[in-house]
Amino acid sequence: MLSIKKLKLDTLAKQLMGAKKLYWISFIIGVVSGLAALTLKNLIHFIDTRLVGHSVITTENYWYLALPVIGIIITLLIIRFFVKDDIGHGVSKILKSISLDKGKIKPHNSFSSMITSSFTIGFGGSVGAEAPVVLTGAAIGSNLGRFFKLGQADIMLMIGCGATGAIAGIFKAPIAGIVFTLEVLMLDLTMASLVPLLISGITAAVIAVYFMGDAVLFKFNVIHSFDASNIPFYILLGIFAGLFSLYFTRVTMWIERRMKGVKRQISRLLYGGIALGVLIFVFPPLWGEGYSSINKVFNDMGLSLLDNSMFYGFRDNPWFFVVFLLSLLFFKVIAMSVTTASGGIGGIFAPTLFVGAIGGYFIAFFLNLLFGLNLPLDNFALAGMSAMMAGVMHAPLLGIFLTAEITGGYELFFPLIISALAAYITIMRFEPHSIYTKRLAEEGQLVTHHKDKAVLHFMEVGELIETDLEIIDPAATLGDLVQAISRSKRDLFPVVDQDGMLKGMVKMNDIRDIVFKQELYDTVFVKDLMYMPEFFISPNDTMHTVAEKFETSGRYNLAVIDDGKYIGFISRATVFTDYRKTVRTFSHE
Repeated sequence: MLSIKKLKLDTLAKQLMGAKKLYWISFIIGVVSGLAALTLKNLIHFIDTRLVGHSVITTENYWYLALPVIGIIITLLIIRFFVKDDIGHGVSKILKSISLDKGKIKPHNSFSSMITSSFTIGFGGSVGAEAPVVLTGAAIGSNLGRFFKLGQADIMLMIGCGATGAIAGIFKAPIAGIVFTLEVLMLDLTMASLVPLLISGITAAVIAVYFMGDAVLFKFNVIHSFDASNIPFYILLGIFAGLFSLYFTRVTMWIERRMKGVKRQISRLLYGGIALGVLIFVFPPLWGEGYSSINKVFNDMGLSLLDNSMFYGFRDNPWFFVVFLLSLLFFKVIAMSVTTASGGIGGIFAPTLFVGAIGGYFIAFFLNLLFGLNLPLDNFALAGMSAMMAGVMHAPLLGIFLTAEITGGYELFFPLIISALAAYITIMRFEPHSIYTKRLAEEGQLVTHHKDKAVLHFMEVGELIETDLEIIDPAATLGDLVQAISRSKRDLFPVVDQDGMLKGMVKMNDIRDIVFKQELYDTVFVKDLMYMPEFFISPNDTMHTVAEKFETSGRYNLAVIDDGKYIGFISRATVFTDYRKTVRTFSHE
């Protein structure tokens, strides 16, 4: 009894030591990812203010035609001569690493996407900094996890800590960081996992607050309280956001596919760069992240969106302003897509928030103008951000909490929830996958959003092959088979020729009625008793394929062959046992 208690105490002590180690690592990740977010925001701000900080608002800024192309050129040069690797889309790259590489993210991703995106965005690229810094945080978590020799499940948790810290640091929003990890990355985390996520998130947020103050990203003053009579209009906004999310996803992927079809990088740069420069010149709010435009609509300065544009003289025409707002929505998606497709580095966070705010402002402005209503423009802009996050990223909770945290608009939770839910329900009717997961899902490589696939992904076919079965030659007699039966603990016998080729199998159950008839031992041969199964497993099959073959065949044992050569067997019982073991490891149980 004492030895059992001592064993339990020793196990508990090891668990506590392991948890303490994870807490310290998650703290380090929070510090580093918070500093990374701080550095990136300051780099973008520094470059941006030096380039366009002193332009005259009443005239066009012709630098808009050239600067975005210059930023993308600098980005491409850094990638080609220093990084020498594909950086790719931030969040999608994290999901791909989890799905295909067991969470291994290359060390250069700890800084490369951050540096390159600062030039892309600082020079006007119409993308956001959030996805690059999320990839930075995830890469920090992945590499620190491997450095400290953590297990597979803990490495996944550290990736989540890095992503949480990055979001918390760049937005000063720790809750949104945790929600992002759980809802977008969808790692299979337990309640015990929340502590490391909280440590990383709050650490990164505190660093951001210490260096940048406690002011929220967007200055939002709640002037108009929530009015229940406006609920139908918030639902309408959500439906609009859901439908526009479909446009957002489909157009983005279509442009990227078309641009990818252009073989020469210089051609992609010219096509995308020229298109981006022209779009920003005609519609200046498309410059960069677009956060200044969001602050304008929040602070009753919507008409200033026409600053620096050729349409400045139309400020007093409300119907023209409606058309201008609608144009911003459609062209922001195109500008974002050509930025990344031509070689720029950035993400869809900021464009989604931009489209959401402008979309909500547009809906309220248009309805007020058309029907003489008095809908609060700022509240609808806020709800639009929540709705677009829910629609584009399929993450309604992230839309609600991120919008509330970065604006301080906690008093408007009701419209945020209503619009986000309406948008999510609408987009799910047309598109089951978010813009992050659609491509992986089409390739059948998305495991993060499907627990069974995730567990099967971490199982290895080679580790489950059983080779303890008695092999019998097809020319052997029944007597030889009986001797093999006496040596074996199994009831299945693979029939293999001299070249190692599988010729068939003999099941004990099929020969039970003749196994004791000694007069047949020398006259009946194995080749007469064997059968060739319909289903086989290749050593190159994925565990998902193996599981499907077990389900389709109804068999309890399947032979593993490689180009016809017998290797061994995999049993349903062994697969189930390993599945349970992997679930316990993967879920920190």
